[in-house]
Amino acid sequence: MNTKKTRVHLGDRSYTILIGSKILPRMGELCKEVLPPQNCVIVGDSNTLPLFGKECESSLTQAGYQARSWQLPAGESSKNLDSLGRLFDFLVESKLERKSFLVALGGGVVGDLTGFAAATYMRGIPFVQVPTTLLSQVDSSVGGKTAVNLPGGKNLVGAFYQPKLVLCDMNLLNSLPQKELSGGLSEVIKYGVILDPEFFGWLENHLQDILNLDAELMAEAVRRCCELKAAVTSDDERETGRRAILNFGHTVAHAIEQVYHYGTYSHGEAVAIGQLVACRLSESLLGFPKMETERIANMLKKANLPVAVPSEDVQTTVDQLILATQRDKKTLAGDPKFVLAEKIGKVVFGYSVPQKLLREILAKFVRKIEK
Repeated sequence: MNTKKTRVHLGDRSYTILIGSKILPRMGELCKEVLPPQNCVIVGDSNTLPLFGKECESSLTQAGYQARSWQLPAGESSKNLDSLGRLFDFLVESKLERKSFLVALGGGVVGDLTGFAAATYMRGIPFVQVPTTLLSQVDSSVGGKTAVNLPGGKNLVGAFYQPKLVLCDMNLLNSLPQKELSGGLSEVIKYGVILDPEFFGWLENHLQDILNLDAELMAEAVRRCCELKAAVTSDDERETGRRAILNFGHTVAHAIEQVYHYGTYSHGEAVAIGQLVACRLSESLLGFPKMETERIANMLKKANLPVAVPSEDVQTTVDQLILATQRDKKTLAGDPKFVLAEKIGKVVFGYSVPQKLLREILAKFVRKIEK
């Protein structure tokens, strides 16, 4: 497989995304193109470090870097200030300096936490993203959003801070559980919905092959998603305008994650449900065609993603979701802002939704469980 390259253009903060196979063994040499030999710390979790940590450390060591590793428990519940504090302590213990750097070897949780640590340790040190999940390769590793969660909401403490390099190795995806692969496909599908109807149609034709881990098709999907996100973030790095379209489905997704305590649903699974809520809102407010909603729903179902959440008390769950959306970062004066679709490939951002309508639509996505 030929290595594909995409560039994020941000002046002196520009960086390259490399997509291909067997990139991890070449990581050390690739890092030398942007970072001089120095101390570094590889941050991974209890899934990624046992699988890839030794190879990552060996590649860096052979290239002249002095590498150590630090591990946190896998899962969204680790993306908090306590984990961040423990990482800071390890960086001090490891004698990292301003020219030292971090490596994020993992999915979105590892990338977000590592990136925020890099943004704030000694007021900023470099970091490299080595995303190990499909979701992190197509979304969270690109664009410079870094953060940790608070009990009151997701990603409430963070910074915009760009990596020096993003290395997407398709071989790392072979170890993914089906649930993680499906979660990543939720974000892949989102890119087609918000930006590229041709890519959406391509996905309809090739989704099953991607689910079967066809490396070439998966690399092409990652390349196109990274290309689309790079174009958006290059124009609007700090989300003062158009970058907000990338949040399609995320206002409700973050609410689901919070209400279900960051454990029941992965980020990608929550985004799948959030996208369908946004589609139904779009039908009512913008005339989005119902048949297009069905196309999106069919693709999400084919990717083995949930399309509703269970509850023993539908009204209570809807109330909790409404409250959680009001804590979202995109809320202004208590009014959550939504990204809505006019058609596949075209969305609008900053949309206010009548709470009565939001409540009605959310109730359709909460399924009653009989006790």
